Amino acid sequence: MSLIIASQMEPDFNRSLARHPSAPVLIDVAEDAPWSAADEADILLIRPSPAWRAPEVRRPAPWPGRLKWVYSASVGVDFYPDWLLDAPLVTCGRGVASEEIADYAIAAIYAHAKNLDAVTVRSRAQWGPAQLGRVSGTTIGIIGMGAIGAAVARRGLALGAQVIGVRRSGAQPSVPGVQLVGDVGTLVDEADHILLAVPATAQTRHLVDDALLARVRPGAHLINVARGSVVDQAALVRALDDGRLGFATLDVTDPEPLPEGHVLYTHPRVRLTPHISSNYQLVRHRLLEKIQDDLTRFVRGEAPSDIVDPARGY
Repeated sequence: MSLIIASQMEPDFNRSLARHPSAPVLIDVAEDAPWSAADEADILLIRPSPAWRAPEVRRPAPWPGRLKWVYSASVGVDFYPDWLLDAPLVTCGRGVASEEIADYAIAAIYAHAKNLDAVTVRSRAQWGPAQLGRVSGTTIGIIGMGAIGAAVARRGLALGAQVIGVRRSGAQPSVPGVQLVGDVGTLVDEADHILLAVPATAQTRHLVDDALLARVRPGAHLINVARGSVVDQAALVRALDDGRLGFATLDVTDPEPLPEGHVLYTHPRVRLTPHISSNYQLVRHRLLEKIQDDLTRFVRGEAPSDIVDPARGY
């Protein structure tokens, strides 16, 4: 009997997934209650849609029903209610958009270092020398040496930057040439560009606070492609206003979107983008390939990739 997959993905994606050699049966889910498919599907393929964040969402009875597996198309599972992790198996789309997010991070580093808008001339009177910043010879500090951190590290090293990193596990990074430091405080002491690439957990909430920002190098550039909750935004604004931090590139905020009129929209030392660094529409094929590979493993009785640890939350 074919596996039944209840999917929140778009129709074209589902049609492609249905062509997997195991011939799964794809069924739609109710957009306002995607969890309701738990009683009729073996696998629930989900994305971080607004329904999962609705205040009235409670653990359905029964949950997880007949489900064998929940597959999150997103990397982080912090968007979903805690009871989601009570499913027998939860995996995520880790690594699908890592290269795109790394490109965004490097683009942000170059945009800050070179600041071409500031030196663009629009008249003969403006023609004259101007000093540009450098990337080669600077230090890129990466907090979180997972798939995104590793992709940024490879690019940074190729550009002649020194790359330092910190990771919770303490395991050596997969990218030769990256120097691990003992803690985030040491990292921000040394880094010109600080990349946040950690999951949103209770342990990482407001990791970047007044105390940590007090240690940053003068003129340092903070880049957040993780989750908005990793940064204490009030502390960030204080550090930018008093000059402790030179600049911030933020692709994520808390909440998303920010309320109208929030200072981060117009702060002169902030570049704010609307959570687009994953470029997700252009990497849908990678997600499809990953899910197909994991489905192949699953039907063989093998473990799929990137299993979420409920204790760690990622």
